[in-house]
Parts: sequence; structure tokens; C-alpha cells
Amino acid sequence: MSKILLIEDSKPLGAALKNALELKGHEVLWVADGREGFASVKKNMPDLILLDLMLPHVSGYEICKAVKKDNGTWRIPVVIMSTLTKPEQKDRAMEAGADYFIDKPYDLKATLAEIFKFLAK
Repeated sequence: MSKILLIEDSKPLGAALKNALELKGHEVLWVADGREGFASVKKNMPDLILLDLMLPHVSGYEICKAVKKDNGTWRIPVVIMSTLTKPEQKDRAMEAGADYFIDKPYDLKATLAEIFKFLAK
């Protein structure tokens, strides 16, 4: 199955998503810190990145920009999952290179359906 990198500092949300994806047979690597996030992208080369915007040390915006500017990682889809849902915040995420945006709080079933669309590509 697919390797997914989850960069999320909320333990309840991260655990729920990690468990649900692993039950579907995916390998999920979970980091809760922005600094660890980009290093983990480079080290693990996931098939998909699920990224929160508000993280300790480095924001999700910065991680997304770095992923999309790097010759080795720019093709990895980045799905932003955030409570920052104002139009200007979503626009900023898309300008940073995000491939999709999911509002938090999210419906787990609907969110998994969106994630699986990216994994099917």
C-alpha cells in the first residue's frame, strides 16, 4: 500500500487518522513538529503528505513551500488539513503549493475518501 506522512500536532486527530489509514493497509509515519516534518519528507519520500498548518517551530505553509520547491519532493501531493479556513488562509496554502485543503474539524469518512483519491492517482 501507500506510505503517508502525517504532520499533525494534535494527538487526538493524529491518532484517529493514523489508525484509520493503517486499518486500510497504509503505512503512516506521524510527526508532530514542523522541524521534523520536512526532514521526514526527505528521509522517507512518502506517497502523500497530510499537513497541518499550525505546528511547533515551522508552519505548514513553510513545509509545503519547501516540499514543492525541492527537486526531489515536488511531485509528492500535499493535502492541508487545518482550522485556518478563511479564504485568504486557504489561498495562502494553495499558493504555497498545496494540492488540496480539508477543513478541520473534519468528517473522518469524507476525509478518508478524499485522501484515497490522491493515493489512487
